[in-house]
Amino acid sequence: MNPISICDVTMKRAGSSEDFALSFKEKIDLGRILDRLNVPVIETDAIENRETDSLLLKSLSLAVKNSVLAVPVGLSADDVAVTAAALSEARRFRLQVPVPVSPVQMEYICHKKPDAVLAAISDIVAACRKHTDDVEFIADDATRSEKDFIVRAIEAAITAGATVVTLRDTAGQFLPDECVAFIDSLRKAVPALNGVTLGLRCDNTMAMADACVIAAIQNGVGEVKAAACGDDTASLENIANIIEVKGERLGVSTGIRRTELHRDVEQIRNICRTFRSKKSPFDHGVSDDEEKISALSGKDDISAVLAAVRSLGYDLSEEDGASVFEAFQRIAAKKEVVGSKELEAIVASAAMQVPPTYRVESYVLNSGNIITATAHIKLWKGDTLLEGISTGDGPIDAAFLAIEQITGHHYELDDFQIQAVTEGREAMGETIVRLRDDGRLYSGRGISTDIIGSGIRAYVNALNKIVYEED
Repeated sequence: MNPISICDVTMKRAGSSEDFALSFKEKIDLGRILDRLNVPVIETDAIENRETDSLLLKSLSLAVKNSVLAVPVGLSADDVAVTAAALSEARRFRLQVPVPVSPVQMEYICHKKPDAVLAAISDIVAACRKHTDDVEFIADDATRSEKDFIVRAIEAAITAGATVVTLRDTAGQFLPDECVAFIDSLRKAVPALNGVTLGLRCDNTMAMADACVIAAIQNGVGEVKAAACGDDTASLENIANIIEVKGERLGVSTGIRRTELHRDVEQIRNICRTFRSKKSPFDHGVSDDEEKISALSGKDDISAVLAAVRSLGYDLSEEDGASVFEAFQRIAAKKEVVGSKELEAIVASAAMQVPPTYRVESYVLNSGNIITATAHIKLWKGDTLLEGISTGDGPIDAAFLAIEQITGHHYELDDFQIQAVTEGREAMGETIVRLRDDGRLYSGRGISTDIIGSGIRAYVNALNKIVYEED
């Protein structure tokens, strides 16, 4: 049976919708889950913020062990080089060249005439081939293109070195028989399509995406795009299930782990459905209790400890690295193993200790099951007393929003951990807060018998590190 490559576009969908967004950590988690399922190709967004998005791709490259990471590039050689550099540590990666081929989208998205678009396709595909043998040309809005132009576009891409050609029904208005007829007509017009992998993506405007994809598979398409979460394109779970049940009749197979599929897809949906107020620091949820690193011990040297720190997302200076390792040795002398939570606390307490730009003066919070949580925070900035008042989805949420009101900046809350460090009624609580700014992580630590107070102090501690570096 012929293997069918299923390309998951959930992460790319997240980047194109305001109502469907994923945090940095959630994208890494999503990549790991899809990789564990043996999904052949995982698509991500193009690089927009060079520093942050490059860091994401580098992190995904380390997290994804089996799947191909597919990333789109813009119509410039510089975009190609930057994207390829960010993927340099990936075991397998693909560069994608998405180009609108309908007259309307060419004019309003590319701002180029047809001949200029054809030249750009040839140049960018050729530039991609210098970095990888896996290059995909995506003909966006292919079903509304002019036949002569799309034929020339596909020929230009294949001649320049594209190994995958994907047709996208952006309008989502094809019925299965129309989809098959469209593919057949292009195969006849472009004989070179027989020498590359032909792919298809259908938008689900008329709820026909799954049917069109299966019809295309019956007609010899080698790769299809689907999403584990969302209903605006074909469903990963549905397509995999249909191939499992009807694969023998269709003469195709897929290597996706079928027994784990439903459970893992539900996990992905839970990640994607996490919703908070758009203003909330808790943008898309925070870390769970899953260990992020293998346990360390006193036998590990500084290189192993710093490698574990990097896997948590921190980029430490040589001085901070030495401070963290020294603190790690003290902890490891008393504990058999040191896990990720302990290492987070070590980084928060030992790395990048800076003069406090902001200091906590006071905080007043009101919360309950029948009122909206409110926070009134006062912070000193030098000799100036600043205050912020905000509501939130809970006392911590309201407190963090009030701090953001004071500082005038919003930072992604990458992680929020609470744990008791002493026992009894007057137990001390320790909070670790990780903020992300321009792709870098800053960790703050707060200790108090008041868990809200420890959270506020941890946030301000991390905030001071960001402000210190910016200054």
